[in-house]
Amino acid sequence: MSAIKLVVGLGNPGRKYEGTRHNIGFLVLDQLATRYGADMANHLKWRAHVAKVPSTATLLMKPQTFMNESGQSVGAALRFYKWTNKNVLVVYDDVDLPYGSLRFRMSGSAGGHNGMKSIIHHLGGDQFPRLKIGIGSAMGDGAKPAKNSMVGHVLGNFSTEERNELENTLATAADAVQLALSEGVEAAANAFNRKNNQNTN
Repeated sequence: MSAIKLVVGLGNPGRKYEGTRHNIGFLVLDQLATRYGADMANHLKWRAHVAKVPSTATLLMKPQTFMNESGQSVGAALRFYKWTNKNVLVVYDDVDLPYGSLRFRMSGSAGGHNGMKSIIHHLGGDQFPRLKIGIGSAMGDGAKPAKNSMVGHVLGNFSTEERNELENTLATAADAVQLALSEGVEAAANAFNRKNNQNTN
């Protein structure tokens, strides 16, 4: 498995979207930046906030293009450094997983996620690892809600119960990413997918 050079957290920029379920990728990247003592800086050419993990060649990235154009930032970074798709780890929300569950995947479709659709388009394929973080469905029981209900759910704020668990969810996700960086995505998947397999599909 190729080493991860770019960790991308997905979300939407701006105060309107702060603290929404769809921005959980941003929140994990913030947690990682804090742990590494790395400051996110605005990279105008890539339209992203970027930080370098100290003593490594690894970058943390939060695209600032809005979710459905996230691939622009990711593609620009890969072209600049001549990295391959397998050097990227994308962290994002998944409505098909129970809240707080984690699931690494080495490849796969976008599953209806607009940020992932954009990245797959700009990278020319879906062969790159990702860490999905469950935000649950609007129905709360695994049923598929109507489109309007789904949009309201992902762009909505965390409930009181979810906020009570959020710190632990973000810490666990950050642990998972750090293990992926130090020992590889497959090792992290073996550790964290197994921990969560009772809650995932």
